[in-house]
Order: sequence, then C-alpha cells, then structure tokens
Amino acid sequence: MLKRITGNLKDTWDVFAAEVRRVFGDKTTVVIFFLATVVYPPLYYYIYHLEMLTEMPVAVVDLSQGRDAKRFVHKLDATPELTVAYRCANIGDAEQLLREHSVKAIFLVPKDYDALIAHQRTGTVTVVTDISSFIYYKNALMGGSNVLLDEMKTTQLAFQAAEGVTGEEARTQIEPVAYDDVKLYNPGGGYASYFIPALLMLVVHQTLFFGICVLCGDANENRKALRLIPPRLRSRSVYRVTLGRLLCFLFIYIPITLLDLWIIPYLFGMPQLGRPTEVMLLVLPYVIAITCFAMTLGNIFARERMSMLLCCLFFSVILFFLSGVVWPQSNMPRFWYVFSYLFPSTPGIQGFVRISSMGATLHEVRHELLALWMQAGVYFASACLSIRFIKHFSR
Repeated sequence: MLKRITGNLKDTWDVFAAEVRRVFGDKTTVVIFFLATVVYPPLYYYIYHLEMLTEMPVAVVDLSQGRDAKRFVHKLDATPELTVAYRCANIGDAEQLLREHSVKAIFLVPKDYDALIAHQRTGTVTVVTDISSFIYYKNALMGGSNVLLDEMKTTQLAFQAAEGVTGEEARTQIEPVAYDDVKLYNPGGGYASYFIPALLMLVVHQTLFFGICVLCGDANENRKALRLIPPRLRSRSVYRVTLGRLLCFLFIYIPITLLDLWIIPYLFGMPQLGRPTEVMLLVLPYVIAITCFAMTLGNIFARERMSMLLCCLFFSVILFFLSGVVWPQSNMPRFWYVFSYLFPSTPGIQGFVRISSMGATLHEVRHELLALWMQAGVYFASACLSIRFIKHFSR
C-alpha cells in the first residue's frame, strides 16, 4: 500500500515538474501568465484612480434672468460634479458647443421660471446631455437633481417665512422626516471601486484559461499531446496526469492572484473589507475550476496554439455581463442565469466582490463557494476524460 502511494506521488510529481518546465519554456505562456497579470491591474487603477468625474463642463441658457434662476445657476456651478463653463444667450449656441464637445450637458432655464416660482407653481429646467458616455449623463442628472432639491427647500422656506413661520418650525414642516443619503459599500460612488474588483477576477480567469489553451493547442498542433503523458501512465489511470498539471497551475497562479487581488489594490488604496485568508479560500476553488475547465476545452478543441484566442476575446465581454456586476442576475432571463454558471467567473466574481467590497464572510458567500467547488469537481472529471480522448485519438 505504501509503495503504491509513493508511486502515485512520484508520478504526480513527474507530471508537475514536466508541466512547469513546459510553461516556463513557452514564451507566449510566460507573457500571458506573468506580464499580462502584472500589467493590467496597475494600468486599470492608474486610468481610473480619480474614481469620479468632477467639474464636468456644462452650458447654461438662462432665458429668465430672474433672481431665482440666477441662484439656481450659481448653485449649479458650485456642485462638485459640474462647472458652468459657458452662459449662452440661446439654445442654438449651446447646442453648437455640445456638438463640438466643449460641454457635456446643457441646462435650459425657461423664460417663465421665476414667474412660476413666485406663484408657487412648478418651474421646469430642461437638461440635454452628451450620452456618448453614461458618466456624463450620471453627472448631469446627479448635479442637477441635487441643486433642484436644494432649491425646492430654499423656495419653500421663503414661502414659510412670508407666512410668518421661520426657524426650526419651518424646516420641520418642509422636511418632517430627516434622512441621510448613504451609499452602502461605495460611499463616494467611485467608478474604480465599483467595477475593478470584478474586472480583476475576470483578468485572472481569462489569462489562465488562454494560457492553458495555448499549451494544449501547441501539443495538439505538433502532435505531441500523447508524448506529454509519461509512458508508464499511458495505459493507467489518467487522474495523476490531471492532478500533476493542476498542481503546476496552482503553484503559478495562487501567488499571481494574491498579487492581483490583494497586494496591488492595497498599494493603490482601494477599499478592502475582507480578510486575505477568506479571499484565498475563495480563490483556491476558483483557480482549480478554471484550470480544469481550460484543460477540458483545450485538450478537445484547441487544435492550434492560437485557435482559442478568438473564443477568449469574444467571451470576455459576455462573461463580464453574465457575472451580475453590470446587470443584476435577478433580472436576467432564466436561461442566461443558468448558462452563466457554466463558467467559474460568475460565482468567482460574485463571491470576491462581496468579500472584498462588502466585507462578507465565507459563510455569507457559501452559495458561490459551493458552486466553485462543484465546478472544480465536475471539470476535474471532465479534464481526466479529455485526456482519455487524447489517448484514444492519438494512437
């Protein structure tokens, strides 16, 4: 029994050592595994390090020229989201600035704005935004809404004062229930804090998947897939081959994921509410599932070195949308929700975002953790079967 265990361990070690040599002997794989995973995270953080778009230039067309309208424009210019870069006499001049991309939004104050406010009727402000980026729309809507809400309180306080009601009594009548607007898990509404944690998990998924497929494609292209299996293992169980290769990629990618998901975000001051141990306990089944998933598809479908590149690029955007970060999973059609769980990226991204950005514990992400371990088990079995497929068709 001991001799059998020792033999199995030696077989696994031989496959592990051979796979490590193969990884470091392939320049394309080294670039994918080490250069891409080190360059992409700092690049994303550098681009989005400001997190928010502030002082977005807008044009104002004030046709009223009254006291209330001027106060509205002054507050608009004081908001952190917007700055009044141009004051136009008519809407035509403002539209020309928008077409030239000199401004990102137009605020039109109608001629009867002050008259309507004076008669305690609703004054309307029209907003035209550049929709080439959702951020422009968000800033214009948020800045304009905040000013309008503040103007509503100011106007109501003025009406209350005219009726002899002032101070705390007037404020209580206007706002009987005080409230604070607190954005959970992302108080500043930062762009990087919102989507980069999910993007980093997808980078780990896609680089590992593509690197393994390159190795499998190279073996199939040069008809050496069978030769990569030690001769004494070709007629026996192939689980030792799969296990040896799996240990190789765990050996390489666990430090890489720790660098991408914990060390680099720490260096850039990104919020990290989870503990490193919980992150690593989630990452372990994540890397196992990706590795076995990639070996399964690579052994069967990767006929050439770069044959899976188009598939990898095509699915990157799809996987990001299916992860539930861009669009909530609860609103997805049932088919796409189930389809998304064929890929380790879906439970991996969901679990990591909840741990890192929301401070969830492993117990609170047990659904995602269980899904990753189930994927790891299923894809490990399929990877073993794919090696049997190679043995059968390479004879």
